[in-house]
Amino acid sequence: MRLRLLRPIIAHPTQTSGGISIQHASYSSISRDTAPATASLNPRWLSDLKSRVGKCIMFGLQPEQTREAGSIVQEIATDWRELVAGSEGFLTGKDRRGLYRQEVVWGDMVYSTYSRRHVNNVMYNRYAEAGRIGWFQNFANVLDPAHKREWSQLWTPVGDGLILRSIRTDFKFPMTWPDRVTVLHKLRSMPTQDIDHFTLDVLILSELHRRPAARCREESVLYDYKKGKKIPLRSFMVDKFRETFELQEKAKAKYGARVLDLHSRVQRLEKGSWDRPDAKEDMGGAKT
Repeated sequence: MRLRLLRPIIAHPTQTSGGISIQHASYSSISRDTAPATASLNPRWLSDLKSRVGKCIMFGLQPEQTREAGSIVQEIATDWRELVAGSEGFLTGKDRRGLYRQEVVWGDMVYSTYSRRHVNNVMYNRYAEAGRIGWFQNFANVLDPAHKREWSQLWTPVGDGLILRSIRTDFKFPMTWPDRVTVLHKLRSMPTQDIDHFTLDVLILSELHRRPAARCREESVLYDYKKGKKIPLRSFMVDKFRETFELQEKAKAKYGARVLDLHSRVQRLEKGSWDRPDAKEDMGGAKT
């Protein structure tokens, strides 16, 4: 299925057997995107870490090990968005989030004959759409207020507007009510002055399960509604996008290193408890 969109920034795709329709286009931007540190890990690596720490605690730990286990659990609980999303280059700060802890309501779900109720697949595109508008509003209101009017017009057919050329959605698990979603966007590549389009990667996080419920890829075009044609990105847009991409790469390196460090700490905890050669489980019995 292919979409021809006339509305700026907004799309109403329909579901197909392979997900959501996509219409691809070539790129002239510079890609420096490298694989995140979590690329080779199990998609559920965060919950796996918690389970591994729990196993160590159940086996029995020394006081120093108990403090380390508590520190690991606290770090995961406090910074899970940064660890999951930041390690992939998504910026999670208040001035970067497009949608934060948006409530999933009962009406977002549908009933399938072959499974229990779950969030309608189309809703994920609506979450992405709302997150995309919020992402651009951050540029207008916080990141580049000097060009607030220009940024704010991007989702209107007044002057320069953005048209969503294509979107692809990959569903990771069937989210249900009650839950909340956080939606994050990131630039796929470093933009250059001569491009009239760009790609955003989208991460839709389940707050309940603390992992991605869906991922999207969006391609947008800058369109001059007065002249009726595509135009290159304005220089102030390119400047802010380039700054954003640099911050994404720094976040990927920073939080990727933290993820790997957490894995090392958990492994040391395991080697010092149930996985050591002379390990004997503490059954909690009385000592004489």
